[in-house]
Amino acid sequence: MKKTKALNYIPGGILNASDYELLAPQFIPPDYFGYISGGSGVDKTLRLNRNAFEEYRIIPRVLCDLDQATTQIELLGQNLEHPLMLSPLAYQTLAHPEGEKATAAAAEATDTLMVASTLSSFSMEEIARRAGARKWFQLYLQPDFKDTLELIRRAKACGYRAIVLTVDAAVQLPSRTAINAGFNMPADLYPANLSRQTNDRASVSNNPSRSIFHAYAQNSINKESLKRVMEATDLPVLVKGVLHAEDAVALKQLGVSGIIVSNHGGRTLDGVPASLSMLTEIRQAVGSHFPLLFDSGIRSGQDAFKAIALGADAVLIGRLQVYALGVAGALGVAHMLKLLRQELELTMSVAGTSSIKDIQAVSLKKG
Repeated sequence: MKKTKALNYIPGGILNASDYELLAPQFIPPDYFGYISGGSGVDKTLRLNRNAFEEYRIIPRVLCDLDQATTQIELLGQNLEHPLMLSPLAYQTLAHPEGEKATAAAAEATDTLMVASTLSSFSMEEIARRAGARKWFQLYLQPDFKDTLELIRRAKACGYRAIVLTVDAAVQLPSRTAINAGFNMPADLYPANLSRQTNDRASVSNNPSRSIFHAYAQNSINKESLKRVMEATDLPVLVKGVLHAEDAVALKQLGVSGIIVSNHGGRTLDGVPASLSMLTEIRQAVGSHFPLLFDSGIRSGQDAFKAIALGADAVLIGRLQVYALGVAGALGVAHMLKLLRQELELTMSVAGTSSIKDIQAVSLKKG
């Protein structure tokens, strides 16, 4: 592993959460940054995710009573101080030696729910000790279902309060950004959660001779495997990686506890729609009371506001957490989350919304 250059203080000049993205290349090795910042293919979907937010305008309201304004929400029986969550991101030691442990400490310090990845650099137990009570575990289905059951059992044992099953990443191809940066996964970097098993998650990028169809068949999730996961635990099971309204309805009918609208940050099939562009259609399909979360492209509190106005109950912050981690470790992630929350509160104030439910009633102007 190469050494990163993270600071132990917040550098000057950071005024917005998105500033961490601008600074990150100065602190994260170029090839690592190429991998972290890239999507797949030529990054069409990566760009669509960001551009989608620019299509919507917030119309300010006046004469609104904000004396009791709050960002608090209730989600799956959990009371949260705000709707900003940390998305599951793998191998965070690429950005900082403390990786997910530092991110977890920042989450705990800022009352933020963290979703820890199966492919974390540190074990779920180590992360759980830092993250506090607000934590969920993201699950990749393993080739041997006994290993999947063991991951679920361990997650429950160390206090994770929901399982987030990712369904859109059976096959991933590298982006030109990562290839051009000369990125190769460090030999000493491995998913700590899988150290007790033989990890045979097929990947076209690390095994070109393997058929794409074979890789997809081995790693994909069907109705039966989803049912097996839900039957294996009494924890809520959410599904992450949904873009089609009919899939959302089918998942709801199968009994999942919630859905995360996501295109994996542009890391799967390049050219699929921006997650934001599919959000309202999916909300209308599943109804107003079904838990629906959003992931892909959030860079500001105003972005979060727009996603909530278009149908999300909460939003997940992806790459921005790793950019902040690379700049200033746990302190950077905590500061980034603080800025995001301030930006959300400012947007709510000017828009005349005193609660997250109020945001969901806002009509955005397109164009």
